[in-house]
Amino acid sequence: MQVKTALILCAGFGKRLNPLTLNDPKPLLNFHKNTLLEHTLILIKKLGIEKVKLNTFHLKEKIEKFIKNKNFDLDIEIVDDGEQILDTGGGIFNMIKRTTEENFLIFNPDTYWNDKYIDCIKNMENFYFNNNINNILLVVNKNLSFDKKLKGDFNLNKKIIDRKNPCDFIYTGCQILNKKIFSKVDESKFSINKLWTQLIEKKRLFGFESKNKFIHITDINIYNQLLKND
Repeated sequence: MQVKTALILCAGFGKRLNPLTLNDPKPLLNFHKNTLLEHTLILIKKLGIEKVKLNTFHLKEKIEKFIKNKNFDLDIEIVDDGEQILDTGGGIFNMIKRTTEENFLIFNPDTYWNDKYIDCIKNMENFYFNNNINNILLVVNKNLSFDKKLKGDFNLNKKIIDRKNPCDFIYTGCQILNKKIFSKVDESKFSINKLWTQLIEKKRLFGFESKNKFIHITDINIYNQLLKND
Protein backbone atom coordinates (compact mmCIF):
# COMPACT_ATOMS: atom_id res chain seq x y z
CA MET A 1 0.00 0.00 0.00
CA GLN A 2 1.20 3.51 -0.85
CA VAL A 3 -1.02 4.95 1.87
CA LYS A 4 0.94 4.74 5.10
CA THR A 5 -1.67 5.74 7.71
CA ALA A 6 -5.17 4.45 8.41
CA LEU A 7 -7.78 6.37 10.40
CA ILE A 8 -10.60 4.73 12.35
CA LEU A 9 -13.65 6.70 13.48
CA CYS A 10 -14.44 5.55 17.03
CA ALA A 11 -16.01 8.61 18.66
CA GLY A 12 -19.73 8.04 17.99
CA PHE A 13 -22.45 7.40 20.57
CA GLY A 14 -23.96 4.42 18.70
CA LYS A 15 -27.44 5.40 19.86
CA ARG A 16 -29.19 2.98 17.51
CA LEU A 17 -27.53 0.15 19.44
CA ASN A 18 -28.77 1.23 22.86
CA PRO A 19 -28.85 -0.17 25.50
CA LEU A 20 -25.61 -2.03 24.56
CA THR A 21 -23.74 1.16 23.75
CA LEU A 22 -24.64 2.83 27.03
CA ASN A 23 -21.89 0.74 28.63
CA ASP A 24 -19.64 -0.20 25.71
CA PRO A 25 -18.67 1.90 22.68
CA LYS A 26 -19.90 0.48 19.39
CA PRO A 27 -16.38 -0.41 18.11
CA LEU A 28 -16.00 -2.79 21.06
CA LEU A 29 -19.13 -4.81 20.36
CA ASN A 30 -18.34 -8.43 19.59
CA PHE A 31 -19.06 -10.10 16.28
CA HIS A 32 -17.61 -13.23 14.71
CA LYS A 33 -15.17 -13.96 17.59
CA ASN A 34 -13.65 -10.45 17.80
CA THR A 35 -14.68 -6.87 18.45
CA LEU A 36 -15.56 -4.73 15.45
CA LEU A 37 -12.50 -2.58 16.15
CA GLU A 38 -10.24 -5.63 16.24
CA HIS A 39 -11.55 -6.83 12.86
CA THR A 40 -10.73 -3.38 11.46
CA LEU A 41 -7.21 -3.36 12.90
CA ILE A 42 -6.51 -6.89 11.66
CA LEU A 43 -7.49 -5.86 8.13
CA ILE A 44 -5.32 -2.74 8.31
CA LYS A 45 -2.33 -4.84 9.34
CA LYS A 46 -2.94 -7.35 6.53
CA LEU A 47 -3.03 -4.45 4.08
CA GLY A 48 0.52 -3.66 5.14
CA ILE A 49 -0.27 -0.39 6.91
CA GLU A 50 1.58 0.10 10.21
CA LYS A 51 0.40 3.52 11.40
CA VAL A 52 -3.11 4.00 12.76
CA LYS A 53 -4.89 6.97 14.25
CA LEU A 54 -8.28 6.54 15.88
CA ASN A 55 -10.47 9.19 17.44
CA THR A 56 -12.47 8.84 20.64
CA PHE A 57 -15.17 10.61 22.59
CA HIS A 58 -17.98 8.39 23.92
CA LEU A 59 -16.65 5.97 26.57
CA LYS A 60 -13.14 6.80 25.40
CA GLU A 61 -11.50 5.22 28.46
CA LYS A 62 -12.75 1.79 27.39
CA ILE A 63 -11.24 2.12 23.93
CA GLU A 64 -7.96 3.36 25.41
CA LYS A 65 -7.87 0.38 27.79
CA PHE A 66 -8.69 -2.05 24.98
CA ILE A 67 -5.82 -0.77 22.82
CA LYS A 68 -3.42 -0.78 25.78
CA ASN A 69 -4.25 -4.36 26.74
CA LYS A 70 -4.00 -5.77 23.21
CA ASN A 71 -0.82 -6.25 21.24
CA PHE A 72 -1.68 -5.36 17.67
CA ASP A 73 1.94 -4.71 16.66
CA LEU A 74 0.83 -1.45 15.10
CA ASP A 75 1.76 2.15 15.76
CA ILE A 76 -1.61 3.30 17.16
CA GLU A 77 -2.26 6.89 18.21
CA ILE A 78 -5.49 7.75 20.01
CA VAL A 79 -6.75 11.27 19.26
CA ASP A 80 -9.45 12.60 21.58
CA ASP A 81 -12.17 14.72 19.96
CA GLY A 82 -11.98 17.04 22.97
CA GLU A 83 -14.81 18.71 24.85
CA GLN A 84 -17.40 17.99 22.16
CA ILE A 85 -17.86 15.28 19.57
CA LEU A 86 -16.61 16.57 16.22
CA ASP A 87 -18.77 14.47 13.85
CA THR A 88 -17.20 12.49 10.99
CA GLY A 89 -15.59 15.33 9.05
CA GLY A 90 -14.37 17.14 12.14
CA GLY A 91 -13.01 13.92 13.60
CA ILE A 92 -11.00 13.18 10.45
CA PHE A 93 -9.75 16.76 10.18
CA ASN A 94 -8.68 16.75 13.83
CA MET A 95 -6.63 13.58 13.28
CA ILE A 96 -4.82 14.69 10.13
CA LYS A 97 -4.25 18.42 10.50
CA ARG A 98 -1.04 17.99 12.49
CA THR A 99 0.51 15.39 10.19
CA THR A 100 2.81 15.81 7.22
CA GLU A 101 1.25 12.90 5.34
CA GLU A 102 -1.12 13.62 2.48
CA ASN A 103 -3.28 10.51 1.95
CA PHE A 104 -5.27 8.47 4.45
CA LEU A 105 -7.27 5.24 4.37
CA ILE A 106 -10.33 5.79 6.57
CA PHE A 107 -12.62 3.21 8.17
CA ASN A 108 -15.90 3.22 10.02
CA PRO A 109 -15.59 0.20 12.33
CA ASP A 110 -19.32 -0.60 12.33
CA THR A 111 -18.83 -2.53 9.10
CA TYR A 112 -17.55 -6.09 9.44
CA TRP A 113 -14.14 -5.83 7.77
CA ASN A 114 -12.53 -9.11 6.76
CA ASP A 115 -9.93 -10.63 4.43
CA LYS A 116 -12.28 -10.45 1.44
CA TYR A 117 -11.71 -6.70 1.34
CA ILE A 118 -7.93 -6.89 0.91
CA ASP A 119 -7.78 -7.10 -2.89
CA CYS A 120 -10.72 -4.72 -3.27
CA ILE A 121 -9.09 -1.98 -1.17
CA LYS A 122 -5.73 -2.45 -2.90
CA ASN A 123 -7.41 -2.13 -6.29
CA MET A 124 -9.22 1.00 -5.09
CA GLU A 125 -5.90 2.47 -3.97
CA ASN A 126 -4.32 1.69 -7.35
CA PHE A 127 -7.13 3.55 -9.10
CA TYR A 128 -6.72 6.47 -6.69
CA PHE A 129 -3.02 6.95 -7.37
CA ASN A 130 -3.07 6.02 -11.06
CA ASN A 131 -5.69 8.70 -11.73
CA ASN A 132 -4.15 11.33 -9.45
CA ILE A 133 -7.39 12.04 -7.57
CA ASN A 134 -7.91 13.28 -4.02
CA ASN A 135 -10.81 11.13 -2.84
CA ILE A 136 -12.47 7.78 -3.43
CA LEU A 137 -15.26 5.99 -1.58
CA LEU A 138 -15.74 2.23 -1.45
CA VAL A 139 -19.38 1.59 -2.28
CA VAL A 140 -21.51 -1.51 -2.69
CA ASN A 141 -24.77 -2.28 -4.46
CA LYS A 142 -27.59 -2.35 -1.91
CA ASN A 143 -28.56 -5.83 -3.16
CA LEU A 144 -25.43 -7.14 -1.38
CA SER A 145 -26.41 -5.64 1.98
CA PHE A 146 -27.41 -7.93 4.85
CA ASP A 147 -29.60 -5.12 6.15
CA LYS A 148 -32.29 -4.88 3.50
CA LYS A 149 -33.72 -1.71 5.03
CA LEU A 150 -30.69 0.30 3.94
CA LYS A 151 -31.48 2.56 1.03
CA GLY A 152 -28.89 3.56 -1.51
CA ASP A 153 -26.79 6.65 -0.77
CA PHE A 154 -25.40 7.25 -4.24
CA ASN A 155 -25.42 6.47 -7.91
CA LEU A 156 -22.14 5.32 -9.47
CA ASN A 157 -21.39 5.93 -13.14
CA LYS A 158 -17.89 5.28 -14.52
CA LYS A 159 -16.30 5.80 -11.10
CA ILE A 160 -18.11 9.15 -10.58
CA ILE A 161 -20.54 9.40 -7.66
CA ASP A 162 -23.74 11.43 -7.76
CA ARG A 163 -27.14 11.37 -6.07
CA LYS A 164 -29.30 11.04 -9.18
CA ASN A 165 -31.96 8.37 -8.89
CA PRO A 166 -31.79 5.45 -8.77
CA CYS A 167 -29.36 5.53 -5.85
CA ASP A 168 -28.42 1.86 -5.75
CA PHE A 169 -25.07 2.15 -3.98
CA ILE A 170 -24.32 2.25 -0.26
CA TYR A 171 -21.20 3.75 1.27
CA THR A 172 -19.37 0.88 2.96
CA GLY A 173 -17.49 2.96 5.51
CA CYS A 174 -14.09 2.92 3.76
CA GLN A 175 -12.53 5.76 1.79
CA ILE A 176 -9.22 7.28 0.80
CA LEU A 177 -8.90 11.03 1.19
CA ASN A 178 -6.15 13.54 0.53
CA LYS A 179 -5.87 16.26 3.17
CA LYS A 180 -6.16 18.92 0.42
CA ILE A 181 -9.93 18.50 0.41
CA PHE A 182 -9.91 20.07 3.89
CA SER A 183 -7.96 23.14 2.74
CA LYS A 184 -10.96 25.48 2.90
CA VAL A 185 -12.48 24.07 6.08
CA ASP A 186 -12.93 26.76 8.73
CA GLU A 187 -14.91 24.84 11.35
CA SER A 188 -14.05 22.08 13.77
CA LYS A 189 -17.35 20.17 13.90
CA PHE A 190 -18.94 19.00 10.65
CA SER A 191 -20.05 15.92 8.75
CA ILE A 192 -17.84 14.49 6.02
CA ASN A 193 -21.03 14.45 3.95
CA LYS A 194 -20.68 18.24 3.65
CA LEU A 195 -17.43 17.81 1.71
CA TRP A 196 -18.88 14.94 -0.31
CA THR A 197 -21.76 17.20 -1.40
CA GLN A 198 -19.35 19.91 -2.52
CA LEU A 199 -17.37 17.35 -4.53
CA ILE A 200 -20.55 15.92 -6.10
CA GLU A 201 -21.51 19.41 -7.29
CA LYS A 202 -18.16 19.57 -9.11
CA LYS A 203 -18.52 15.99 -10.41
CA ARG A 204 -15.34 15.18 -8.48
CA LEU A 205 -16.49 12.60 -5.92
CA PHE A 206 -15.12 9.22 -6.97
CA GLY A 207 -16.33 5.74 -6.12
CA PHE A 208 -15.02 2.19 -6.37
CA GLU A 209 -17.40 -0.76 -6.30
CA SER A 210 -17.04 -3.60 -3.82
CA LYS A 211 -18.51 -6.97 -4.77
CA ASN A 212 -18.41 -8.31 -1.20
CA LYS A 213 -21.44 -9.02 0.90
CA PHE A 214 -21.99 -5.92 3.01
CA ILE A 215 -22.45 -6.52 6.73
CA HIS A 216 -23.10 -3.30 8.62
CA ILE A 217 -24.08 -3.12 12.29
CA THR A 218 -26.88 -0.64 11.67
CA ASP A 219 -28.94 -1.00 14.83
CA ILE A 220 -29.81 -3.34 17.69
CA ASN A 221 -32.20 -5.44 15.60
CA ILE A 222 -29.65 -6.05 12.82
CA TYR A 223 -26.96 -6.81 15.39
CA ASN A 224 -29.17 -9.42 17.08
CA GLN A 225 -30.00 -10.99 13.71
CA LEU A 226 -26.31 -11.20 12.85
CA LEU A 227 -25.48 -12.81 16.20
CA LYS A 228 -28.09 -15.50 15.57
CA ASN A 229 -26.44 -16.30 12.24
CA ASP A 230 -22.88 -16.09 13.58
